[in-house]
Amino acid sequence: MLAKHGLWLAAGIFLRIRGGVGRLRKKTKLSKCAAALGAGAGWCATGRHRYCHRHGRPARLDCRGIIRIYAMTDFVGAGRYAPSPSGDLHFGNLRTAVLAWLFARTTGRAFYLRVEDIDTGRSSAESAARQIADLADLGLDWDGEVLYQSQRFEDYAAALVKLPHYECYCSRKEIAEASQAPHSIPGHYPGTCRDLTEDERMFKRAELIGQGRVPALRLRAEVTKWQIHDYYAGEVVGEVDDMVLRRGGSQPDWAYNLAVVVDDAYQGVDQVVRGDDLLSSAPRQAYLAHLLQLPVPEYVHVPLVMNAAGQRLSKRDGAEVTLRSMRPQEIFPRIAASLSYGAETPQELLKQFQPERLSREPFVLK
Repeated sequence: MLAKHGLWLAAGIFLRIRGGVGRLRKKTKLSKCAAALGAGAGWCATGRHRYCHRHGRPARLDCRGIIRIYAMTDFVGAGRYAPSPSGDLHFGNLRTAVLAWLFARTTGRAFYLRVEDIDTGRSSAESAARQIADLADLGLDWDGEVLYQSQRFEDYAAALVKLPHYECYCSRKEIAEASQAPHSIPGHYPGTCRDLTEDERMFKRAELIGQGRVPALRLRAEVTKWQIHDYYAGEVVGEVDDMVLRRGGSQPDWAYNLAVVVDDAYQGVDQVVRGDDLLSSAPRQAYLAHLLQLPVPEYVHVPLVMNAAGQRLSKRDGAEVTLRSMRPQEIFPRIAASLSYGAETPQELLKQFQPERLSREPFVLK
């Protein structure tokens, strides 16, 4: 009985922790799971976040002490934060995470955490664990379980077969040299391997095999430009080339552009909040979504954090810019101040946050 846990069920899917005897208001299929959650099963590091594994639904303890097991209709879409676990999150990463959380929560969306660990050479489980712990210490909560891209390779392979693609045998040096030729777009692949004959492909494939390498797989793009809409930047037309879908070499990892499109659709993410250094990637990703007949999310590209030298803050700036170099109770007020608010916790900032007030200029961390 729910009463022995000191809980009661309201409106079918809500529980309140109470002293004394509780009573069942309405029986539902979620009653047993809700009771288990109320009894203490499934806490995550935030202390306010649980998950109903049986029903695949998130549950959170709200400010009134109610455990809520969400039905799919309780959220309208979803936002996410998706760091790469190659080191500790710095101030700029944490600021972007807070903004992604704020945008999702103020618009009634679910908020998911995803670990983008497809770069097997740079990613580590230790970094992922530290990043998750840092976000929890910052006071952010998320819905459902953390999704790891390293567990999604079969889905990327399934998406690949739906896309027109070809093998690319070029080295990074060859691509860099080709992109510097007259009339080439800097940084874009010029299509060197796009129209090779089958004999030429067999020869180059054999060369790579002899070196212990495999060719990259590139999209056979049918357009050179694609338009997206960004919350702040408005209509943006960006370049599209034959982007890599699966990397080559001795470590054939899946490419970021493919993985992020597949995972956003899988999680129902319809709002992508991230740094504006990734704005140029949005048209490519939207084009991939179009080819895969997947929905294109709303893009929200936010200003970056710069160091005192006016350069984009990065992990190379050292430990002094990470949460672990500051006290958690100090860093969140600094993040709020960088957004022109005074708040001690995410919940306080959520009550004040107005997206239209966000400065479009980079924030300089001094």
